[in-house]
Amino acid sequence: MILVKLNRWLKRTLFVVAICLLAVAATGIWLWRDRAALDAIDWPAYSELAKSPNAVTATWFGVTTVLFDDGETQILIDGLFSRPTIVDLVLHRPITSDVATINLALYEFQIRRLAAIVPVHSHFDHAMDIGAVANRSSASVLGSLSTAQIARGAGVPDDQIVAVQHGTEYSFGNFTVTLIDTRHAPIGWRGDTPIAGTIDEPLTMPAPITAWRAAETYSIVVTHPQGTTIVQGSAGFIEGALQDVNADVVMLGVGGLAVLGRDYAEKYWQELVTRTGARRVLPIHFDDFTRPFGEIVLPPNVLGNFETVAGWLEEFRSGWDGDTTLHLPVFGRPIQLYVPGPPGV
Repeated sequence: MILVKLNRWLKRTLFVVAICLLAVAATGIWLWRDRAALDAIDWPAYSELAKSPNAVTATWFGVTTVLFDDGETQILIDGLFSRPTIVDLVLHRPITSDVATINLALYEFQIRRLAAIVPVHSHFDHAMDIGAVANRSSASVLGSLSTAQIARGAGVPDDQIVAVQHGTEYSFGNFTVTLIDTRHAPIGWRGDTPIAGTIDEPLTMPAPITAWRAAETYSIVVTHPQGTTIVQGSAGFIEGALQDVNADVVMLGVGGLAVLGRDYAEKYWQELVTRTGARRVLPIHFDDFTRPFGEIVLPPNVLGNFETVAGWLEEFRSGWDGDTTLHLPVFGRPIQLYVPGPPGV
């Protein structure tokens, strides 16, 4: 009799556990699929690509990967082309660069005059492909000592690796690149940097995402005789760090901005846009980086609703910088960065 009762209890318990697991899974799937649509962001298109061969263009490849090109020299910010899946991330599976996608991207988008690869920090979604790209070019890799260890782990020769100094200018053709210390978006536990710390030995792949530690985070200032662009890959800032920088364009990292709140976002805007006098702003790092390369969709709303953030940015622009325009970048389409005349043309 006791064994019969115990067997019934076990069956009921297992049934309840199974129902709970199914409910959790169903809720997770629903939350993962609950996303805003990019079509809801009704911002004017950026200026078309100029016919002039001397125009400075920028091409966005998702997340914070941006290619600057003046017809002679190319500068690549981050250079992330691989797309580890959500299963890789959740299960903490070792990941490695997707060489087929990297080869295709370099060929398809004519990345053949690359002088420098500059990650904004050393997390995997910014820096995991820097070695693979550097090994397919003669480009210098600029970044922190941790970034240097990522490059070394991929076998990049030391003469292509530059451990940068804060505020130092590095020249490539007509471009000047300056890395200014900033903060990662404080979206970790209790406002810390997620996966903080440094990489102290060459990082070889495959490796789990936690092997790529943030280390130093930078505001990247890309200057050309035609104008200046700031790439802020992470939604963190140091008050006054950009007080001596005048910019035409800001590429504004917004990943995690929704969870940091409107007041934080307004201070962030003031530091990056109002303080620098930028006339054009393009958000970056707003897309789901677990989707295939070239597929641009917003992340789940549970991770931060970009439609809400876009509304905040419109308010900040109207309240602080009425002459500034907001634009969404389009994957793979070169835009002319510096256009004579008022923004929005």
